[in-house]
Amino acid sequence: MIKETIKESENAMQKAILSLEEDLSVIRTGRASPGLVEKLGVDYYGAVTPLIQLAMISVPEPRQLLIRPFDPKSLHNIEHAILASDLNLTPNNDGKVIRLNLPIPTEERRRELVKVVHVRLEEGRVQVRNIRRDALKDLREFENEKLIAKDDLKRAEEDLQNLTDLMIEEIDGIGERKQKEVMEV
Repeated sequence: MIKETIKESENAMQKAILSLEEDLSVIRTGRASPGLVEKLGVDYYGAVTPLIQLAMISVPEPRQLLIRPFDPKSLHNIEHAILASDLNLTPNNDGKVIRLNLPIPTEERRRELVKVVHVRLEEGRVQVRNIRRDALKDLREFENEKLIAKDDLKRAEEDLQNLTDLMIEEIDGIGERKQKEVMEV
C-alpha cells in the first residue's frame, strides 16, 4: 500500500517534469527547434490541428525552420497561424514550403526569457510539492484507518521527501541547462 502510493507519486512527478520540459522546449533560444512550432494550432478544415500533424518540420540551418505541409492546400492556413501566434516570426512562403528565420535574440530579450524559465520552473516545483502533499494525505489516512503503523508512516514520509528532493534537484538541473541555452549568444 505504501509502496504503491510512493510509486504513483513518483510516476506523477515524472509526468510533471516531462510536462515542464515540453513547456521549456517552446521557449525560444537563438537556435531553431521544431518544438517551437509543432504544437501550434492551425485551422484545418474547421478543426484546430497541431502543426506537427499537418506538416513535416525540419531544421535546414541553425536559425531556420522549414515547414513542408503534407497537404499543399493547408499552406495558407499554416502561414496565418504562425502570423497570429505570439512567436513574433514572419513566415516566408514560396508556394510549396514555409521558411521561418529566427532572429538572434537581444540581451534584453534573453533576460526576459530567463525570467519566464524561472516562472515555469517554480510552477514545476509547485506541481511536485502538490503531488507530495496529496500522497502524504493518503498515507496519513491509511494510518488513521489503522491500515499502516505509525513507524511505517514515518518511513514513508521520509521516502516521499527524499523522492521530492530528488525531483526538485532534477527540475533545478533542467532549469540551469535551459538558462545557459537561453543566454548563449
